[in-house]
Amino acid sequence: MGTFEIKDKYYLNGEEFKLISGAIHYFRVVPEYWHDRLLKLRAMGANTVETIIPWNVHEKEKGVFDFSGMRDIKAFVKTAEEVGLHVILRPSPYICGEWEFGGFPAWLLKEDGMRFRCMYEPWLKEVREYYDTLMPYLKPLMINEGGPVIMMQIENEYGYYGDDHEYMKWLHDTIRGYGITVPLFTSDGPYDESFKAGMVDGVLETGNFGSKGEERFAFMKKYVDGPLTCMEFWPGWFDGWGDEVHHTTKAEENAKDFGYMIEHGNVNIYMFIGGTNFGFMSGANYYDKLSPDVTSYDYDAILSEDGRITKKYELFKEEIKKRFGLPEVTNPHNIKRKAYGSMKQDGFISLWEALPEIGKVTHSKYPVSMEKVDQGYGYILYHSKLNEIEELKEIRLMDCADRANVFVDHENVITLYDTELLSAHKLEKIVPALGKDLDILVENMGRVNFGPFMNKQRKGIDGHVILNTRIHFDYDIISLPLENTDKLKFVGYDEGKVKGPGFHHFNLNVDEPCDTFVDMHGWGKGCVFINGFNLGRFWDIGPQMTLYIPAPLLKKGSNDVIVFETEGKSEKELSFTDTPDIGKIGVVG
Repeated sequence: MGTFEIKDKYYLNGEEFKLISGAIHYFRVVPEYWHDRLLKLRAMGANTVETIIPWNVHEKEKGVFDFSGMRDIKAFVKTAEEVGLHVILRPSPYICGEWEFGGFPAWLLKEDGMRFRCMYEPWLKEVREYYDTLMPYLKPLMINEGGPVIMMQIENEYGYYGDDHEYMKWLHDTIRGYGITVPLFTSDGPYDESFKAGMVDGVLETGNFGSKGEERFAFMKKYVDGPLTCMEFWPGWFDGWGDEVHHTTKAEENAKDFGYMIEHGNVNIYMFIGGTNFGFMSGANYYDKLSPDVTSYDYDAILSEDGRITKKYELFKEEIKKRFGLPEVTNPHNIKRKAYGSMKQDGFISLWEALPEIGKVTHSKYPVSMEKVDQGYGYILYHSKLNEIEELKEIRLMDCADRANVFVDHENVITLYDTELLSAHKLEKIVPALGKDLDILVENMGRVNFGPFMNKQRKGIDGHVILNTRIHFDYDIISLPLENTDKLKFVGYDEGKVKGPGFHHFNLNVDEPCDTFVDMHGWGKGCVFINGFNLGRFWDIGPQMTLYIPAPLLKKGSNDVIVFETEGKSEKELSFTDTPDIGKIGVVG
């Protein structure tokens, strides 16, 4: 059993404690690599690891909890303890983190009128029911229970979102009600409005920022009665689809700020390693337009996406070494990269042929959103017959998100994205329509994870389809979360039959499983599966052009690779390289 206290400084078992921490998100790194990444954090001189806990990772379906595999928080925390690290947990319902919907489960959106992060009883009920499972699960990991967890977060950057102080106090009291006694904290941007709105009486307020450490700490002294702490020191930034560059920061300036903060206060590096937004779990931002995050969460962090030592690592390590020395750490891992070359396509099945095997059909007179048919992620298809319209001239998709490919008899007639979905669009050519099939394939590009737009995140079509001048009714709504690609029945590859959206099959033969990257140059838009595991999205607008495949996802011998592509833009071959391409370098700020 141990103790951790917040007074004028941090105190661990009665001794003054300098918090030097780094963020590693267990759900963005395959479990086989947790030990390697945590050892590298300890070897750099850090004494703590921080991680957020996404609600939607553990309760993807209402009432069904999963703490296995990549979701095994206990295993991650125990691994951190084994390598000599203390742990900070951030289990607030909202995490941000460039993660789908800021960590909220998609099923919360099924209820009309749901309000988040405030004293709205239906919301509070869902949080209580989540915590009824989560908090007893976490409690044995606390330091006073014999575990390595020294602190937990109440809420994340609430001061940027709202000012319901009663809600913040409710979160505090609720967590305490489960017998959690370790110190709690909040974290906000270092600005008066943010700090004031996000504070809770008697709880340590920490700051989130990426530069000007001396100036930020000076500001925080106005509000913080206790140890000055940057809970998110950003040494990099994230990328969105369509960005011109992969965002980076200046390593020397980062290291200078870091050195000042560990000398005059405390710091958690966000991110020590960013990892990967596997599957459909990358988030998005919305200001004047939608900006969905790419699959790579490299973040220009201290370690690269695949765990490689960087210049920043060496500079940060030196800042710690000259002030506090370094622990003796030996890393037994030798993780290799390998280029496996190019593989020829050996199978294809069109989306239309695949629907009976992988789609779940709901019939409705009018379109409804993904959430209304109990779907969270991926794609949704709205199929109907055009029995009344002789010619299709104009289309409008009301309350549709995020990207829609519209087909008449399987021929694409228009593709609409984001703000294009707000108004009616005349087709380039008038389309003969009578008796033909109408299919609208809508992709969820990732729910917004920050700001007031989080309240408007239903995906698919939540309004009407207007053809020419009137509303069109009667649909088969086909859910396509793409969690069952093993059911696909491929036929041999015939280039002449490869047309439109579909699934492309490749066989990757591996003599030795190593880290590798699948090269998506020449492909349009979609996602990639390796042995049934969803690696994430690709899009030819970049900046990211390769997808990371950790070696533990591969097996010796034959490996199934499936590419789902929606634009009809594909290649005969697929290449696997040892060199990542996540975009040309561009400096933030």
